Amino acid sequence: MKKKLVILSGAGISAESGINTFRDENGLWEGHDIYEVASPQGFTNNPKLVLDFYNQRRRQLSKVFPNQAHFNLVELEKSFNTHIITQNVDDLHERSGSTKVLHLHGELLKARSTKIEHLIYDWNNDITIGDLCEYNFQLRPHIVWFGEAVPMLEKAIEITKKADILVIIGTSMQVYPAASLVDYIQTNTPIYFIDPKPAVNKNDFKNLTIINDVASKGTEKLLDLLL
Repeated sequence: MKKKLVILSGAGISAESGINTFRDENGLWEGHDIYEVASPQGFTNNPKLVLDFYNQRRRQLSKVFPNQAHFNLVELEKSFNTHIITQNVDDLHERSGSTKVLHLHGELLKARSTKIEHLIYDWNNDITIGDLCEYNFQLRPHIVWFGEAVPMLEKAIEITKKADILVIIGTSMQVYPAASLVDYIQTNTPIYFIDPKPAVNKNDFKNLTIINDVASKGTEKLLDLLL
C-alpha cells in the first residue's frame, strides 16, 4: 500500500510560471488595498473594480503554464498516494496532471452566486455586472475573501491528519487558517519545507528537513530524497 503524501502549496510554486503573488512588499495587491479587492465589503462597495481585478487574473492564467515543480509533484503520484492542498486559486496543479487537488481559497476558473453559496459554475471568461445565476442573483468569483469562512478547511484537516509525509512548498505558513494544518499531523510525521527564504527553522517541528530553494529546484531535491 502506498504511503500517503500530503503537499501544502502556496504562491511560491506558481510564481515560477509567471503568476504574480498578488501581494507586493508594501502589502498592496496590484496597487490596491487588499480589502478593496478581496473582501465582501470591497465587493459591496465597488463590484466592478473587484470583478475587473479577478478578470485580469483569469486572463493572465490562460497565458501561463505549469512549471517543473508542478510536474515533479505529478512524478511523486507514481510512488505515493499524493494529495495536494493548495492556497493557490490557479489550475496549474490540475493542468500538470495532479489528480487529487483541494483548493482552500477557491478557484479562479469558477464563479458562484452571491446569494446561494453552493451554486458554483465552471467559468473561463470575464464575470461582468449582469452575469446572473439561475435564480437571477449576480455572480462573483469563487474565491474565499478575507473575513469569509474557508469551506474546504475541514476536508483539508481530515487529509492532513492521515499524512505519512508532509511537504510544504512556496508558502510562508503565515496565513491562517491554512497555516494551522501542520498542527494536525501525527507527532513523528516527516516534514519537508521547500522555500528560498524559509520562515521556519529546524527547531520549529520534529523531523523537519528544510530545502532552501525555489520550488522547481527544491522539488528536484525532494524527488531524490523520497524516491
